[in-house]
Amino acid sequence: MTSEVFGANLFTGAFAKEGPGRFNPDYAIMVGDRIQLRLWGGFEFEGIVEVDPKGNIFLPHVGPVQILGARNDDLQKTVETAVRRIFRANVYSYASLAAAQPVRVFVGGFVSRPGLYNGTSMDSLLSYLDQAGGIDTERGSFLSVQVKRGDRIRATVNLYDFLLQGRIPLVQLAEGDVIFVLPRQSTVKVSGLVANAKRFEFSSERRTVADLIRVAKPKPSSTHVRVVRNSGDVTNTEYFPISQASQIELMNGDELDFTADKKPGTITVRVEGEHLSAQEYVLPYGARLGELMGNIQYSERSDSEKPQLFRLSVKERQKQMLAVSLKTLESTVLSARSGTNTEATLRTEEANLIMNWVERAKQIEPGGQVVISKSEQRNDLLLENGDIIRIHAKDGLVLIGGEVLFPNAVAFDKKYDLDQYIKVAGGYTQNADTSRIIVAHRDGSFEEGKRADIVAGDEVLVLPKVDVKSREIAKDLMQMVYQIAIAARVVIGL
Repeated sequence: MTSEVFGANLFTGAFAKEGPGRFNPDYAIMVGDRIQLRLWGGFEFEGIVEVDPKGNIFLPHVGPVQILGARNDDLQKTVETAVRRIFRANVYSYASLAAAQPVRVFVGGFVSRPGLYNGTSMDSLLSYLDQAGGIDTERGSFLSVQVKRGDRIRATVNLYDFLLQGRIPLVQLAEGDVIFVLPRQSTVKVSGLVANAKRFEFSSERRTVADLIRVAKPKPSSTHVRVVRNSGDVTNTEYFPISQASQIELMNGDELDFTADKKPGTITVRVEGEHLSAQEYVLPYGARLGELMGNIQYSERSDSEKPQLFRLSVKERQKQMLAVSLKTLESTVLSARSGTNTEATLRTEEANLIMNWVERAKQIEPGGQVVISKSEQRNDLLLENGDIIRIHAKDGLVLIGGEVLFPNAVAFDKKYDLDQYIKVAGGYTQNADTSRIIVAHRDGSFEEGKRADIVAGDEVLVLPKVDVKSREIAKDLMQMVYQIAIAARVVIGL
């Protein structure tokens, strides 16, 4: 069951299932209970006797024995005492409850299916409520469930005690008893940084946010609570630190959102790759790139002039932009019209091909790289928590990928131009678009075309042809291939 009400998942049918009839030691003997009795020795008897309306059982040669209200744990002692009053010696007795007494109990008030339900005298109140479909979450109270016998209220049960502390009174039910759920009392809705983001009920007595915290259980990261007051003609919003919880009074209809209102103190930045310094740095909030770069000790192989910066927030924005572009492409493909049946068949095949490509493209993770090496204000760039700075080694390699026969790493040769690097990688595939070649520089910048200046550490990406009938779809698809190559340095063809 999906409900915003705390405790709604209590009634899913688990309590209504019949289980083996077992008696606890405190069970009080009732009229109609059946007792398994055995006498042996100088006199023998074995059978089941029933508690009569006066609360007695009749024992042969002994007479009536009053056991109404006796504890189950005391039943043997009561019967044994009665037998020994008649048989001083050589007659022994054994007595136990034979089975739970079947009873019918009325369930009424604010439940899903009021009615008369069958069970046993030992079944719990939860079993009968579960048979009735549970408490009506929009109208019924989890705090006030009454058990009535005639005009007398035998018990009032608060189900929050069971939900939060595992405590529930064992109320022994009899034929004709009534379980009555009272109307729901005041409520507040809780959301945000809490373990129990639910709608809670509270009694009419004065309650504070401190009382609510005991049941909502805010997470350690929460520091403040936003309270929206919905009572009256005007909605008001208040904001408090959790430390003032005992002073904030709750009102019926309030909505509380637990939040983390923390001032940033420190951030962590990783420096990976070819250097001699630490990998992880804890820096004060507001630290700048230049301060960190000045503390890095480079080795002879470090390419210190072309550091890379990868940022989580940039990665997330790139991912969102790709998702929007892919969604637009999907809409364009699925809404394309056809003039003839033959054209419709071709468009369907083409659409399936493109949709498969879209699904593959959705799995691509952008790198989140920020271009920093050519910025004059690079040292003034503010660092963010989770930033990764990568220092590459001067490996003297150029990576060739995409639509070439043998994607590979090729030793840098300043005499080579783009065509020669492609030739070393086996040349173009049949699916290559030779007019769309990207040269990705290590610092995050890109160049397009055969006139690009290739240096050590670059990556050459040969994009695929986009062969579709619709000019509009072809344009969008080529743009997506280009964006993915830029954001993730991955080439995926149809």
